[in-house]
Amino acid sequence: MDIKTASALRRLRLVSVPEGISWIVLAVCTVIKYTITPSVDVARVMGPIHGVLFTLYVIFWLDAWNRAKWDRRTGALYFAYSIIPGGGFLAERRLRREAEDAVIAARARKEGIVNA
Repeated sequence: MDIKTASALRRLRLVSVPEGISWIVLAVCTVIKYTITPSVDVARVMGPIHGVLFTLYVIFWLDAWNRAKWDRRTGALYFAYSIIPGGGFLAERRLRREAEDAVIAARARKEGIVNA
């Protein structure tokens, strides 16, 4: 994996958790707004924050998809993580595991353990 691909995946991983948190907080704020206290509009503040984080996630997702040469299924899966509540946590965990596996594979190739 070249450095640009690793950087693209790392950016996606780093934005996925804040995006997941903002999705959940926005959902809670919206429920509070329409059920408990309609006069308090916290969603008005949280909406743009989530919008920026979601936009960053999509931009970083496109860059990672392009650089990592994911198939359609993998690309769609990472996009679906941005839509489901808390999906950012799943994306981060999976990207972290893939990065750790890539490091292990690179070390094994360097030491001549694997012929890949």
